[in-house]
Amino acid sequence: MTVALKPAPSASTGCLDAPVLRERGQREVFCGLTGIIWLHRKIQDAFFLIVGSRTCAHLMQSAAGVMIFAEPRFATAIIEDRDLAGLSDANDELDRVVERLLARRPDIKLLFLVGSCPSEVIKLDLSRAASRLSQRYTPDVRILNYSGSGIETTFTQGEDNCLASLVPTLPEAADGSEQLLVVGTLADVVEDQLCRLFEGMGMPAPAFLPARRAGCQPSVGPGTRFLLAQPYLPETARLLEARGATRLPAPFPLGADGTTEWLRAAADAFGVPEERFHSVTERPRARAVAALEHHRAALAGRRIFFFPDSQLEIPLARFLSQELGMEPVEVGTPYLHRGIMDPELALLPAGTRLSEGQDVDRQLDRCRADAPDLVVCGLGLANPLEAEGMATKWSIELVFTPVQGYEQAGDLAGLFSRPLDRRTRLEV
Repeated sequence: MTVALKPAPSASTGCLDAPVLRERGQREVFCGLTGIIWLHRKIQDAFFLIVGSRTCAHLMQSAAGVMIFAEPRFATAIIEDRDLAGLSDANDELDRVVERLLARRPDIKLLFLVGSCPSEVIKLDLSRAASRLSQRYTPDVRILNYSGSGIETTFTQGEDNCLASLVPTLPEAADGSEQLLVVGTLADVVEDQLCRLFEGMGMPAPAFLPARRAGCQPSVGPGTRFLLAQPYLPETARLLEARGATRLPAPFPLGADGTTEWLRAAADAFGVPEERFHSVTERPRARAVAALEHHRAALAGRRIFFFPDSQLEIPLARFLSQELGMEPVEVGTPYLHRGIMDPELALLPAGTRLSEGQDVDRQLDRCRADAPDLVVCGLGLANPLEAEGMATKWSIELVFTPVQGYEQAGDLAGLFSRPLDRRTRLEV
């Protein structure tokens, strides 16, 4: 049996009132362009056109593992030296690229112009370009823009910017209609599992943002109640609330307990009886608990250190400590949004060190002094730390892998137990 997530009124408030180290220094993160890797797989008739440099193109191909014969739904309109020097009109060049792209790919129904560091350096106004091109290609293609620049985003923030660009285009919900909206990119199999659970409770089938097809984006209005499936979507949440939608605060659907309380937030909002909620969630929850038990022996009592990277750090630390017995030494996150993270902070072990932002040299010093059993960090830090004898887990893998929901709980735990198992096997 696992401990219920809802604390008693007299229980500890976890880390709600804990001090937070504010770090402002050198950062080690991917840029927001990386979010395209999972977004282009999700919206099946969308295309992401990065307006950037050859470095942007190489990053995307490396991150996506694109084979030479593949034709993914993203590309880079490369800013050349002539564009940077002002010898050519970047807007004219962009118009020509978009024209060739849409002629070649008539299946595109939604085109995102994605800003990068180079496009922002030359002050290319992609918002105006998107508006101009939308007028030309409407109604066949809708054209939007957002920034994936590494100057101002961590890599998961690219999804927030993308979904935020969609919110103003969502249709208005009918007066008096009530619906549940799940916000955040999830694997199709996870969406299907969640739909079955909600429908089993007698709730209407939820809508998802983003939807799988550009023409099926959900409506939104005062009767919309939404759950965040990902913790890195504060701007999207703000814009949905500005349109009258109501956010349902909850822990995130990671692990057996997290998924149960995430589902409970929706069930309570829509008046699902407790007996029915229990009957629907009992068996999948039991499967999740059993799957987690296979990893508990490897993880219980182990100390873990999170560098700030994906913004998943706080929910992951809650999952690992509450459901697998790990000890979070430091939990760093690029941004700490109290309104979104309070349900998770209340469940972290009291005394956990929290940090927001990054000063990588100081954090490395603290990590070495703490000597944790496992370090969760970006690719740029993983190899050097491995060379120093530390076991590491790439944070980006936690975003690329389906980890939400009951059926994925064991897979999520395995992402943390495998590096420790590998370390044990390599010891002489």
